[in-house]
Order: sequence, then structure tokens, then C-alpha cells
Amino acid sequence: MPTVLVVDDEVGALTLVGIMLERGGYNVLKAQNAQTALEIVGTKQFDLIVLDIMMPDMDGIELCKVIRSDSPVKQTPILIMSARSDPKSVQCGLEAGANDYIQKPILHNQLLAKVQKALQNAASK
Repeated sequence: MPTVLVVDDEVGALTLVGIMLERGGYNVLKAQNAQTALEIVGTKQFDLIVLDIMMPDMDGIELCKVIRSDSPVKQTPILIMSARSDPKSVQCGLEAGANDYIQKPILHNQLLAKVQKALQNAASK
């Protein structure tokens, strides 16, 4: 069963995404900020990251760049999720190294489809 790290500073969103993933058959690790996420990156194993953009201290774009540049999991698929859906925000997320971009509010089937696609793409490399 694949494990997904979900990073979001909003407890409600973190809980909701976690429930959606668990119901979809995934194990879930949760982090409420970038610092906790980086600690998990250094100590636990997981197969994919779902990352919110708007967080205090270090936003999701910066966290994505850090993970991609200097991390033992820099090849791990990353899905960015955000309420921002304008083309510039999407482009920034993808340029930071995300594999895909999910607009909030997130629909259960959409989330599971994007997670499955990202895991399949990673497995085929």
C-alpha cells in the first residue's frame, strides 16, 4: 500500500485530504508546516507528496524547490494543491518541480486519479 505525505497548514484540509486518501487505499503521513514536512522527508519513507502552497514561514513552492534540490527524496512525485488556479500560480508550481497541480476544493475522485497517475508515472521511469 503506497504512502502519501500530505502537507497543509489548515487542519481541516489536512484531515479531509487524509481521509480521502485513506479511503482510496493509501497510508497517510501528515505535516502542518514545511519544517515538519522536512523532518518527515529525512526520517520516513513515502511514495508521493501532496503539498499546499499557502503556508506560513515557508510556502509550498519554496518547500517543493528545497525537496527537488537537496533531498534524499528529490525524485518522489509531488502534487501541489491550492485555491489559486490562475495560470501563473500553476506555472510557478510546475516550475518549482511539482508533477501536477490540483485546484482546491479538491474532489475525491480527482485527487485519487491524480495520485494514481503520478505513482504510475514514477513507477514507469
